[in-house]
Amino acid sequence: MTRTLLTLGHGYSAAALTRRLIPQGWRVLGTHRDPSKASDLKAQGVEPVLWQRDALEAALAQASHVLVSAGPRDGGDPALDEIGAAIAQRAPTLDWLGYLSTTGVYGDHGGDWVDEDTPLAPTTARGKARAEAEAAWQAIDGLPLHIFRLAGIYGPGRGPFEKVRQGTARRIVKPGQVFSRIHVEDIAQALEASIRQPRPGAIYNLCDDDPAPPEAVLEHAAALLGLPPPPEVAFDVAEMSPMARSFYAENKRVRNDRIKHELGVTLLYPDYRAGLEALLAEER
Repeated sequence: MTRTLLTLGHGYSAAALTRRLIPQGWRVLGTHRDPSKASDLKAQGVEPVLWQRDALEAALAQASHVLVSAGPRDGGDPALDEIGAAIAQRAPTLDWLGYLSTTGVYGDHGGDWVDEDTPLAPTTARGKARAEAEAAWQAIDGLPLHIFRLAGIYGPGRGPFEKVRQGTARRIVKPGQVFSRIHVEDIAQALEASIRQPRPGAIYNLCDDDPAPPEAVLEHAAALLGLPPPPEVAFDVAEMSPMARSFYAENKRVRNDRIKHELGVTLLYPDYRAGLEALLAEER
């Protein structure tokens, strides 16, 4: 029987998973809100589904697996707001449903380590919305739910090299600040591993092994390019958008032991150095 994945929000991470599954014979239905994007999905081998209730419900009826990557908006979860009743009805017959959340649900821990058993204590609006969305999905009876809490995502097209080359990069320095990261291909391999070994109710952190200061990442990117490090700017005086500044409100190191022990994942890019070197090699 053909396995069919419905992606509710066919973005960067969903596309990476799709690239793994389609060559294995999977059928992938991917949502979009703009009809002009349908051709882009078709080019990926994905069957486009317009984000409209009837179309979503029809696609859900065909799916054996569902990946939810559409984030909260307007105070609610867009998928549940649109087709929550249909999802609840289909819940017992689905093989797997993955929900992409964020490590922001843990809040600020002053640079200390957190894992999947750490109580949720989000401090930002984004983190609070994700925690509420997680709870809403967990409340659906019989749903084979798997929650993935993602660190900062990077990968092809989402690396620091362009800004470093253009001279627009700045090393924002806030003493003691670290961030966890994850390469998009490691997200995809963890999702695939979970699909092969479902454990409804499971929660997984998706991050690499090396939480690091953001300025260190930019400095390494410049070194790989043979350029001087971008100038340093103190966090207190840096010009940043409110959203960018909010990322610095939380400081923690995220553990990833569970994906290794339960799913058998060996990270392709265990730290930002390996990830950046691979990205640059791909560009060249």
